[in-house]
Amino acid sequence: MTQSLEDYLEMVSFLADEGDVRITDIAVRLGVSKPSVLTALKTLEEQGLLEHERYKGVTLTKQGKIRAREIRERHDFLTSFLRDILGVSSAMAEQDACKLEHILSEETIDKMKILASSITKKH
Repeated sequence: MTQSLEDYLEMVSFLADEGDVRITDIAVRLGVSKPSVLTALKTLEEQGLLEHERYKGVTLTKQGKIRAREIRERHDFLTSFLRDILGVSSAMAEQDACKLEHILSEETIDKMKILASSITKKH
């Protein structure tokens, strides 16, 4: 899955936590056009990750919820690692986590988790 599609799936998940998910809300939050949102949602729907019915909004499928949770957990871990372990400001940690979550391998993240765990156990 591309970085862009992961961002869309993650945003649908965040918005679903708040209530109904509308195309306009996704576009505004991601700073993109509605046609861009519709194109991305069509691809995610074809992959079985969400359902979109015109005028009824967007819902994640079971598979979509699982994948979105994985993306969010990765993002949350990276944000806290950068902020709490490295001492990066909260705002910068959030920005950097958005970039890193798409490029770091699972192996690297696993090693970072081990490091974070060993550091927090010492304190």
